[in-house]
Amino acid sequence: MQVIETLAEGLKREIKVVIPAKDMEAQMNERLEGVKDRVRINGFRPGKVPFAQLKKMYGKSVMAELVNEIVRVRPNEILTERGEKSATQPDISMTEDESEADKILAAEADFEFTIAYEVIPKFELKDVSSIKVTREVVDIADEEVDTQVLQIAESAKTYETKKGKAAQGDRVTMDYLGKVDGVAFDGGKDEDAELVIGSNRFIPGFEDQLVGVKAGDEKVITVTFPADYPAANLAGKEATFDIKVKDVAAAKDVEINDELATQLGLESAEKLREIVRSQLEGQYSSVARQKLKRQILDQLDEMYDFATPEKLVSAEFDNIWRQINTDLAQSGKTFADEDTTEEAAREEYNKLAQRRVRLGLVLSEIGDKAKIEVSDEEMQQSLFAQLRQFPGQEKEILDYFRNTPGAAASLRAPIFEEKVIDHLLNEISVTDKKVSKEELLADDEAEGKSEGKKAAPKKKAAAKKEAAAEEATTDEAASEEKPAAKKKAPAKKKAADE
Repeated sequence: MQVIETLAEGLKREIKVVIPAKDMEAQMNERLEGVKDRVRINGFRPGKVPFAQLKKMYGKSVMAELVNEIVRVRPNEILTERGEKSATQPDISMTEDESEADKILAAEADFEFTIAYEVIPKFELKDVSSIKVTREVVDIADEEVDTQVLQIAESAKTYETKKGKAAQGDRVTMDYLGKVDGVAFDGGKDEDAELVIGSNRFIPGFEDQLVGVKAGDEKVITVTFPADYPAANLAGKEATFDIKVKDVAAAKDVEINDELATQLGLESAEKLREIVRSQLEGQYSSVARQKLKRQILDQLDEMYDFATPEKLVSAEFDNIWRQINTDLAQSGKTFADEDTTEEAAREEYNKLAQRRVRLGLVLSEIGDKAKIEVSDEEMQQSLFAQLRQFPGQEKEILDYFRNTPGAAASLRAPIFEEKVIDHLLNEISVTDKKVSKEELLADDEAEGKSEGKKAAPKKKAAAKKEAAAEEATTDEAASEEKPAAKKKAPAKKKAADE
């Protein structure tokens, strides 16, 4: 077998592999010899089939299997022998001429194929002891814990019938009948319906008109359904609701005590506060780690400057660009609305893709040198986390990870990366700094300075200024609530489903 390098330009490589026909024939003959005793052909006893007859009947099919095996296995072996790693799956090409292919299968012509790929660039790891980062730490006050507990307690709030008029925050129990053009519509009727004024559960304007009603009152409420209301027959229509108030109740004051904890399924107020404090600590720690991680990656980015494989950058850019266009479409905006152009945005996000790929390679090299591994148990936990995110789709997700090449890598990569960051935190200088909650959560544009400026929607800029491999490139910033979709008209049981 001959291996001839035909291209070595930057990171691009192209190799021509030639296997002489006589070598291919020898391998084919060896395989035929291995099966001749098991082959059954009419007119011949087992093991007595003439080799020439065996070759005539099965030679081409065996040669085809041999060709497929060589193309599947040899490229990786050749790269290993050359001490190279391909950035992506190598492209294999061979003759498409049918007559030439027949000659190869008949061992009448040499088997030739070409391997085209980009190598993973080689670079020396640098000393990271000069990296200095600041870890922001928030002290959680007891008052903040109590405030959060009270917010949670809203779900356990109780009401007590009151005399007099309904006010904001009161619960009104009523019967209602909705009509459009004087005709009742499906789903517009309910009895003993409970509605807390100010909860924004019903369409705009409905709850405000309940302020001032008393038990026993009858009233007609007039509202207009939103233009984008899900039920097309009601969208944009003016409607009236005949209501009969049965009860007005005021919310009882919530106290943080053992009784409240019991209502929430815990044994004591102390345990409730402990859990809430732990949740707050986890939230603030997560934000602080992301900011800390960004500092590390920004400094690593300044330390390394080497060419990146075009295919990896292209794939990364495609992921980013797809998300940017999705964001624009959802917001109904264009690049012009964001004070930029498509060309400028492409340029900036291509730089971001290059940074992410470069830093991904650096982190990979650091992790390999530190012998960092991701265990099967960690992979399993990550898979279970995916399954929990999509209840009811467990089978589809499992099939995807089992049958999609490279899918498992998407589970491994973030785990590996976090373990590399943990390793680096033991190698660099970390200084803790006490900050307020507001300072921690502030959007520091300077932290993302290397991630591009205003090349994309301003609204998403902060979310997109995440360092390479710090998050999935299809990261989703918190989506805006769509009031029309979130709020239901009093006809909530049927109208919204039409």
